[in-house]
Amino acid sequence: MRAAFLRALGGPEQIEVSELPVPRPRPGQVLLAVRASSLDPVDALVRSGAFPTQTPFPFVLGRDAVGTVIDAGAGAEDLLGRRMATSSLGHDGRQGAWAPAAVVPRERLYPVPAEVEDAVLAAALHPASTAHLALHRHGHLVAGETVLVGGGAGNVGSALVAEAARCGARVVATARRRDAARVRALGAAGTVTTVDHTDPGAADQLRELLGGRADLVVDTSGRLDPELLADLMAVRGRIVVIAAPPNPPRIPLARLYTRDVSLHGFVISRATVEELADAARGTVRLLQETPWRPRITDTVGLDAARSLHERLDAGGIEGRVVMRIRA
Repeated sequence: MRAAFLRALGGPEQIEVSELPVPRPRPGQVLLAVRASSLDPVDALVRSGAFPTQTPFPFVLGRDAVGTVIDAGAGAEDLLGRRMATSSLGHDGRQGAWAPAAVVPRERLYPVPAEVEDAVLAAALHPASTAHLALHRHGHLVAGETVLVGGGAGNVGSALVAEAARCGARVVATARRRDAARVRALGAAGTVTTVDHTDPGAADQLRELLGGRADLVVDTSGRLDPELLADLMAVRGRIVVIAAPPNPPRIPLARLYTRDVSLHGFVISRATVEELADAARGTVRLLQETPWRPRITDTVGLDAARSLHERLDAGGIEGRVVMRIRA
């Protein structure tokens, strides 16, 4: 089979697209005929070795996959012929999804409703799962709370806005003026407010909207100043950090701990099997019950694997890129 894989860690030049043997599923595993995958920022960290994980060479890239089960090991025969998705290949020793066929443990497979398109789900899994776990597993969101989303126009940020609004939260999101209407449309009328973070008066606007009343903050941008957050947080508020600026900011610990504010770091690569399954269900629910969709900016084939990683390293990827594996 023709696959995109590594023989060594390093730059995009390490990516090879050529033939590999078709893998065989072991007990408790299936062979998924992959129709669609996607490019995730973490793929570059795995490829370069910046995020240490097991990568048995030749190591196939690709985290997310949507396809059909075409072979099964003992204990997984009931899944034959079913349309399924997965979101945790290409990591921790598991071969990736950038190939026509991928072995997946059955506990990492999730059913796909007929109305959800392959490309949409492949592009949605990573940002929507991140949003789901940030809000629920780490942020402990409760209906009626006030949520601040930093970077509300991006794929993860917009998923955060849509899911928080779906759960009955009042949402304030930072977004450029050109994106504001799209972000506000992710919730029912009046539930989502936007502030342009490029406006010189943005900090004052946030203080006026949220001063002392933000129950939960999730920052996808790494731009929210911790000193500002200390002004915004409610007593027993939670801050979930999923991005950081290049220069470490000063954390006003005294102002946070005296208000019982908690700080949580989160990367989806450390999510458990159970958490990922819950997040996959949340992703499908988000697609079914809200207007949110991943912003797909390109659709490519396997031969584009190296050039995609070159663009990713150069900061030239905007939106979600779908990898079409099979027709």
